[in-house]
Amino acid sequence: MQNKLVTILHRITVALFLIIALFPIYWMLNTSLKTQGEVYSKIPTFLPKNPTLNNFKYLIFETPFMNALKNSFLVALVVTVLSIIIAYPTAYSISRLKFKGRNTFAKVILFCYLLPSSVLYIPLYIFVSRVGLSDNIMGLMLIYPTFTLPYVAWILIPHISSIPYDIEEAALVDGCSKFKIMYQIIFPLTIPGVISTAIFAFAMCWGEYLYALVNITDTQAKTFPLIIAGLIYGDLYPWGQIMAGSIIGCIPILIIYIASSRFLTGGATAGGVKG
Repeated sequence: MQNKLVTILHRITVALFLIIALFPIYWMLNTSLKTQGEVYSKIPTFLPKNPTLNNFKYLIFETPFMNALKNSFLVALVVTVLSIIIAYPTAYSISRLKFKGRNTFAKVILFCYLLPSSVLYIPLYIFVSRVGLSDNIMGLMLIYPTFTLPYVAWILIPHISSIPYDIEEAALVDGCSKFKIMYQIIFPLTIPGVISTAIFAFAMCWGEYLYALVNITDTQAKTFPLIIAGLIYGDLYPWGQIMAGSIIGCIPILIIYIASSRFLTGGATAGGVKG
């Protein structure tokens, strides 16, 4: 009887926290289906009185939101892939190779990750302008690695360090070179860490606003956060359209997470060594 009571209380607690966590998403969807008048009514409604898709239709057909969504996806995808390609050998070198200044180099990566992005707005704007990539998504592809690369490298270091050295030693005995060990032995074992890190790096680029605001003014090159912010005129906030854009903006991240969830499992090295 006591065990059943504990189980019931546990489930009630989990359900309560789940409701609290999901309520903002529900409210976004709820607001996106309301008319402007209902959104600004004195008494808030937890269900739309007259559900409408006009907010979604306005965004999709009367604004460059879909083009901005494509720009955001392209920038986030390229930057994420580039960050993994560069950060993985960096993290492997710090985790596995013994060289002078290794700890200092690791601390520099952490410092770069903790560096406030606001410090780099003006220098990066000047740099992008001088290379002729202002008002171009290619400029964002040069800027975003400044905060994704340190993050990806710093997160991958403990993932690689957790893999037993015995696996590498066995591969060396079998005649594998260091390069083959890094990409054919260690990399497959770090796939859960790589994918989870890539998802966070993608999300960091996907919803980034301030760098895009500083460097992009051309409507055709804007990312979707800029288009959503552009819906606001003075003191008038079209919350229905803003929430509709936010709902659409959440979908790619949700799809990526669901598609990648089966790879986010540990234990790949279990049984790989004796003892």
